[in-house]
Amino acid sequence: MYLVRSWQVPLRPCHDSGVEDTDKATRASNKARTTRPTSEEFKKFLGTGWAEPDDVRTTRAAAAPYAAVRRERLSALFTGKRLVIPAGELKVRSNDTDYRFRPDSDFAYLTGLGADHEPDAVLVMEPRGTADAPEQGHDATLYLIPPAGHDDEGFYADPRSGEFWIGRRPGLAEFAAMTDIATAPLKELPGGIRLAAQPTKAVHKALSEMRFVKDEYEVQQLRDAVDATIEGFARAVTQLPRAIEHKRGERVVEAAFDGHAREEGNAVGYETIAASGAHATTLHWISNDGQVRHGDLLLLDAGVEVESLYTADVTRTLPVDGQFSPVQRKVYEVVLEAADAGFAVARPGARFLDVHMAAMEVIEKRLGEWGIVPPAEDPESKLYRRWMVHGTSHHLGLDVHDCAAAKRELYMEGVLEPGMVFTIEPGLYFKADDLIAPEELRGIGIRIEDDVLVTEDGCENLSVALPRDPDAVEAWMAQLRG
Repeated sequence: MYLVRSWQVPLRPCHDSGVEDTDKATRASNKARTTRPTSEEFKKFLGTGWAEPDDVRTTRAAAAPYAAVRRERLSALFTGKRLVIPAGELKVRSNDTDYRFRPDSDFAYLTGLGADHEPDAVLVMEPRGTADAPEQGHDATLYLIPPAGHDDEGFYADPRSGEFWIGRRPGLAEFAAMTDIATAPLKELPGGIRLAAQPTKAVHKALSEMRFVKDEYEVQQLRDAVDATIEGFARAVTQLPRAIEHKRGERVVEAAFDGHAREEGNAVGYETIAASGAHATTLHWISNDGQVRHGDLLLLDAGVEVESLYTADVTRTLPVDGQFSPVQRKVYEVVLEAADAGFAVARPGARFLDVHMAAMEVIEKRLGEWGIVPPAEDPESKLYRRWMVHGTSHHLGLDVHDCAAAKRELYMEGVLEPGMVFTIEPGLYFKADDLIAPEELRGIGIRIEDDVLVTEDGCENLSVALPRDPDAVEAWMAQLRG
């Protein structure tokens, strides 16, 4: 039930047709339900008699020292420049209903604040020295809206930030303790800075490039996200019998995973793709309103975002009945071979693009052997890409497509370093209406996606505990179904 913000949107009393309400008591009652008392006696009564909170935060968050190092690195790139990084604002979903808040990823990266901290907050890094004689370093201040005190009307009257409505929020001193950053009320932030509270393109680009290599805290958060995601896949598989019986079985699968993500993390890191049958040939099928039928494949692309806001991104293509048909297995094994080829070249010193090229070599070779790629006038036409139109990899972190603002020469052409985390996710997609593809392949879409950490001497598959081999997939599903 969503409560009406009665003093903001007055409600008209509802009376029986043709009946005039002359009862003063009834009128008073209606008024009490639709407006808030404003007498001083009421305000005083609401403002007294409250115990002190017993959950005051006084310790530094685990992310704080890592965030401090990140601020120092950013500071060194912008000597003498004021840096402004906002958390963002609440976004309206409908009328007076907001979306659940998630702070901007750059803000989270530099403050260490995750979950839903903190709408309207702004991190300002003031340069040391003067404009004529700038010095190295910046002084950081976190500007926030402090929670209303018990004697403040906002305590019970503000539906966006009042404790009566959304629960207790940390105060300025608590945020200072959690982040190791000086805090101040948002109203003390000069108006000009507030109006321009967006990071410049240069700052956003610099942060994207800083985020390529994860520190040890980030790597652990990604491990946790992947582990929770693997558990979510298992829960989804256990719901397949129910999904088969439901008119929108894809929603059953989606709900199973998304519910798990809320229980074990902050939320899903992106919209879950639960694509059954021919829907799996649509790369970002998020409608999830189709049936799950016997004999079909289910492509599940999903990731848990943990409280720190780091997300996993994993895909498995599963036989709904627990066993691949011969033609499904044939396609699956090519995709798996392509993924393994990408893993084989993922090591320090290789280019990020090399992973994609290795996977594509397998796709091109196998499709050529199947004889479905027509002759090309230009050898560079890459006609085989009709059935694999997306890239094989993207960086992963606070954003599912992390580091997206980085320069291309540092992203696609960039050299892999220990600490980088990215996906390897080749696929093959034969649309149901594709008259070029053999009839037996039409309606089959398969993607296998894993999350990969570059190590000192190679790479580690963070999602290796989720079966990839077709025999292992079948055995895992049989075990889950008892």
